[in-house]
Amino acid sequence: MTRFAFSIHARDGKARTGEIAMKRGTIRTPAFMPVGTAATVKAMKVEDVRRTGADIILGNTYHLMLRPGAERVARLGGLHKFMGWDRPILTDSGGYQVMSLSDLRKITEEGVTFASHIDGSRHMLTPERSMEIQRLLGSDIVMAFDECPRADQSRDVIAQSMEMSMRWAKRSRDGFDSGEEHAARSALFGIQQGALDEDLRGISAQKLTEIGFDGYAIGGLAVGEGQEAMFATLDFAPGQLPDDRPRYLMGVGKPDDLIGAVERGVDMFDCVLPSRSGRNGQAFTWNGPLNIRNAKFAEDNDPIDSRCTCPTCGKYSRAYLHHLNKAGEILGAMLMTEHNLSFYQQLMQAMRAAIADGRFAAFAADFRRDYLRK
Repeated sequence: MTRFAFSIHARDGKARTGEIAMKRGTIRTPAFMPVGTAATVKAMKVEDVRRTGADIILGNTYHLMLRPGAERVARLGGLHKFMGWDRPILTDSGGYQVMSLSDLRKITEEGVTFASHIDGSRHMLTPERSMEIQRLLGSDIVMAFDECPRADQSRDVIAQSMEMSMRWAKRSRDGFDSGEEHAARSALFGIQQGALDEDLRGISAQKLTEIGFDGYAIGGLAVGEGQEAMFATLDFAPGQLPDDRPRYLMGVGKPDDLIGAVERGVDMFDCVLPSRSGRNGQAFTWNGPLNIRNAKFAEDNDPIDSRCTCPTCGKYSRAYLHHLNKAGEILGAMLMTEHNLSFYQQLMQAMRAAIADGRFAAFAADFRRDYLRK
C-alpha cells in the first residue's frame, strides 16, 4: 500500500469526492474525523466509532504530551495500539492550544512555552518538538505547528502571525523529514493562515506550496467569526491551495457548516460538536437538532430520527433517552454520542453519493430546507 495518495473520483461544481490511500487504510472524502483528544472518542469504544463509518480519527498532540506523555505512549507501542484503533489517525500539532490557552502560554520565534492546565508545569512546544511528539505517537497524518490568531486582531498582527507560522511550517517540514522511518509511512499537512484576509491567505498558500506538503489545512476559522464570514473566506481559500491535494477545514463544525464547506471545495473535517452535544443531550437529525431533555419527549416512543440507521435509533425511544439524560445516566451520553457520530457519517456518505451522481446542489438545497426549517 502506498504511503499517501489522493485521488478525486468525481466533481460537482467545487465539490469533490475521492479517496486518500494510506498504509493503514483508505479514507473516503469528504471525510469527517471524530475527535479523540485524549486517546479516546468520549463515551465510545473504538469498534463502535468504526461502525459509525469513520475511516480516520483525530488525536491531540498537546493533551497527549501532558498526559500520559508521548514517550510513554511510544514505549507502549504507539497510539494505535494504546487505544486499540488500527486505522489512520491524524494528530493536530498543538497550534490550536496556542490560541485557546492564551492565558497559559508565551509565544516567541522559537516556539510556545505552556503552563500545563493540569498541574502548572512548564513545557516548551516548538515545531521540532511537535514533530517529535507526533512521531512518538505514531500518527499517520501529522500537522505542521502553527499559530492561530484571532480574526478580530489588526491586519498587521495577523500578517506577522501568518509569516511566523510559515517559518514554523518550514521547520515542521524539516523536523518531519528528519524522522525518516516515520516519514516513510506517514503524511505531513501544512496549515494556511491569514484569518479572513484573502491576500494574506494567498501569501500563506504560496509559501506552503513552495515548501511542499501532502495535504493542506485551512486554519484560523470556526473561532468565533460566524458562519457568514467563514463561508466568505471559504469562497476563496480552498482555491488558493493545490487542487490535487486534500483540503482540510480544521475544527468544523455543524452539519450545515459541512454542507457549505463541501460546496466550496473542502475534503476533510473534524469537530468535537457531535460527541460534546451528545453528552449534553443534543441530537442532530435530518430535520434539525433536538434537545432530548425537553419535556415533550418524556412519552415519545419514536426514535431520535426515523431516517437514521444507527443502533440507538434502531432500538431506543426518545422517551428512554429523555429519561437517561434527566437521570444523569452514563448510558444516555453513550447512546446520544453514538447517534450523533453515526448521523455525521451518514451525512458524509450522502454527500459523497450526491457528488458522484452530479446532484449535489439539489441535495444541499433539500438538506437546508429540512434541517433549517425551524
